[in-house]
Amino acid sequence: MRVVLAGSGSAVGKTTISTGIMKALSSEGVQPFKVGPDYIDPSYHTMATGNPSRNLDSFFMSKGQIREAFIRGMEASSARMAIIEGVRGLYEGISPVDDVGSTASIAKALNAPVVLIINSRSLVKSAAAIVLGFKALDPEVKIEGVILNQVKNKKHYLKTKKAIEELSDTIVIGGIPRRKDLKVEQRHLGLVPAVERENLKFSIEKWGNVVEEYIDLDELKNIMKNAKKIKGKREPLWQVKNRKKVKIGVAYDEAFNFYYIENLEALKDNKASLYYFSPLHDEEIPDVDGIYIGGGYPEIFAKQLERNTSMKDSIKKFHEDGKPIFGECGGLLYLSKSLDGHEMCNIFPYKSTMTRKVQGLSYVIAKSVIDNIISPRTEIFKGHEFHYSNIQVTGNPQFAFKIQRGKGIKEGMDGLTSKKTLASYIHIHTASCPTFAATLTSNALEQ
Repeated sequence: MRVVLAGSGSAVGKTTISTGIMKALSSEGVQPFKVGPDYIDPSYHTMATGNPSRNLDSFFMSKGQIREAFIRGMEASSARMAIIEGVRGLYEGISPVDDVGSTASIAKALNAPVVLIINSRSLVKSAAAIVLGFKALDPEVKIEGVILNQVKNKKHYLKTKKAIEELSDTIVIGGIPRRKDLKVEQRHLGLVPAVERENLKFSIEKWGNVVEEYIDLDELKNIMKNAKKIKGKREPLWQVKNRKKVKIGVAYDEAFNFYYIENLEALKDNKASLYYFSPLHDEEIPDVDGIYIGGGYPEIFAKQLERNTSMKDSIKKFHEDGKPIFGECGGLLYLSKSLDGHEMCNIFPYKSTMTRKVQGLSYVIAKSVIDNIISPRTEIFKGHEFHYSNIQVTGNPQFAFKIQRGKGIKEGMDGLTSKKTLASYIHIHTASCPTFAATLTSNALEQ
């Protein structure tokens, strides 16, 4: 049983409705998924279902890897139902005409039915035209139902439902009313992460109750039951080469929580035991062989990070001892000299500052120009960047990556290196950098 919940565009209420549906059906077993490069929406899914949400992305992954990631997720949770939240509009990708990076590409790779979410404010008959257009654009995408959002009242809902069902031959399974209390708190990279929102559990409970009241969940389950068999081969997501036990510390707290679950699973498959620690709250890093500092919002917690001098000192000593540290985006900022004037770890002697405008927001293709702790020289891998900051690099530092698509740190280069520390704006998914875990764990053993 599976379904893709796709939007007719951005900001139509996909996350609120998708998370509400996940919550409403959670007692029956739901495995959540999110299309595209996103860490925040999946944190909402995870809270709603109790199962870690996983990302599916046709830029990072081949069709075979999409199927592998999906089936792995279903097997890990033993859930009956898969609910996949789309990204932006159903057909939006990196090209105006192709599928790559789109929700449609995921629906086709998984042979999954689609329920289209439409902002129906001020629409009645025109909503039917939207559905007709979406169905006609790509007949391989099976749009089996519609959910209306921003419904004015029952009369508006019934009129719009009739228009869509009679003119586009597509069932409308519900309509969510206009309610200010359903709005979600936003920040520059999207929603506020679940780990920071103390009241999120209450909000998700509310979303689930609203879904139960206004969406025909039995009809939604019928759509999921009628999903056709997944066709096509599966392909591995990562390499397994390291055979010796190794300990990897993973920074995880309010400031650092952007991780793809497959990256962590790939480390475990390469014999890593993971030890989670908090740069905000712990006194020092645990006794480990390597460190992974993911993305997040260190700028929001810069004062607290600055005050925790014992943690910064332990990370700096770890670096000076020649042990591997890998930092992604927020991790890069934390490993710099300072962030908006607040002292950080100073492994890289450059100031970092937040900016009002986005500096990098795109999919990335990069080539390793030197051997490094996640990939060998000449390897080409994919990732994504979304940062509102600058690193004020001076002199001629050693960069590990040449950017073929995207922005990077400076003049088309990324991946600052010092001893065995590597920090980059690029967020990677192991599917597109299959050497990541094997190389990082192997480097952690070479001491």
